[in-house]
Amino acid sequence: MSLVGRLLISRPILQDPNFDRTISLVLEHGDDGALGVILNRPTTLEVGDPFPDWQELATEPAFVFGGGPVERNAMIVLGRNPTTEGELALGLHSVDLDHQPQLVQGEGIEAIRIFAGYAGWGAGQLEGELGNGAWWTAPGSVDDVFCPDPYELWARVLKREGGEMAWYAHLPEDPSAN
Repeated sequence: MSLVGRLLISRPILQDPNFDRTISLVLEHGDDGALGVILNRPTTLEVGDPFPDWQELATEPAFVFGGGPVERNAMIVLGRNPTTEGELALGLHSVDLDHQPQLVQGEGIEAIRIFAGYAGWGAGQLEGELGNGAWWTAPGSVDDVFCPDPYELWARVLKREGGEMAWYAHLPEDPSAN
């Protein structure tokens, strides 16, 4: 079963600090592996610093997001167009930063989010992690990608999914300090 368009929600048992309390959107998934971006890790780098022409299209918070631990110098830019479905998961558009923003806007892109790096899994790796209980999965939405409060996204998605997952939405970052 393909996980394209699904969210990977890190479970508290996941021991990898790269994914602690993260929500990742799966953009590609197949026999060769999977690729996604972490949606709730804004960096302190404002979009306008490295990409001043793109500041106006950047959704708040207008920071470059840490998309994952792989190839952190590679940029993945997702765009939202309310009238035309794109080629990526959830109907998102892939945006090339080498184009002028006016051309992208002329194509109907009304907002972008820039991710530095990505999350990647080799063949069978993600399925193994799912089998070991490292991740919950949930349907993704364009609103998750462009969430104005990414720090609250993990808890918000858990609450939205309900059941056992909703209980974890209130888990303190350090349960021993509770």
